[in-house]
Amino acid sequence: MNITLPILLGLSSAALGTTLPGLLNMTAAKVGMRDGKNRAVWFALGASVIVFFQTLIAVLFARFIDGRADIGALLQEIGFVIFTGLTFYFFWSGKKNKLKIKKDEIKMRSKSSRFFMGVLLSSLNLFPIPYYVFISITLATYHYFYFDNYFIYAFSTGTAVAAFLIFLGYISFFKKKDRSNSFLSKNINYVIGSITGLVALISLFKLFFKD
Repeated sequence: MNITLPILLGLSSAALGTTLPGLLNMTAAKVGMRDGKNRAVWFALGASVIVFFQTLIAVLFARFIDGRADIGALLQEIGFVIFTGLTFYFFWSGKKNKLKIKKDEIKMRSKSSRFFMGVLLSSLNLFPIPYYVFISITLATYHYFYFDNYFIYAFSTGTAVAAFLIFLGYISFFKKKDRSNSFLSKNINYVIGSITGLVALISLFKLFFKD
């Protein structure tokens, strides 16, 4: 099997789920601003390792319920509601322009402490598990996702790599505080809202035009 497809699916799925400013992204940015890029990279690495295992757990669970058509249909309906809600939330949040970095101090001294901090915070973030369950089942219904071990591990690797790259992007982007006023930071919620809106429309189409 070609490794390109699962890797690309993992990269794009993680980009959609991780780009939104959140605890991990903004903490990575803070560490970079206050302690330097090196320590921030270790934080990002620790967080990305957990993303890999969360994706793996999610997809293995999705494989278990894939044979249950009733559960798969229910998840699609739930996914449609979630992504529709997220779309409204992102567009509403975009008006507020609250993308700011607070002045909290992150007082960790060593590179290893940053790594384990990333592991801890990422472990507390449970959103990726239901997210990747929904994503993998949805992709499987279109015959883009296959629940064999090779595909699952390649997909999980892709999500971890994408998460790591996005964390690095935040670290670099917020290296200088005045960059937080840029066009992208002001409009990022609109960008993500457009993407989740597209996913919601695809889910709605699938619900109305089932085989």
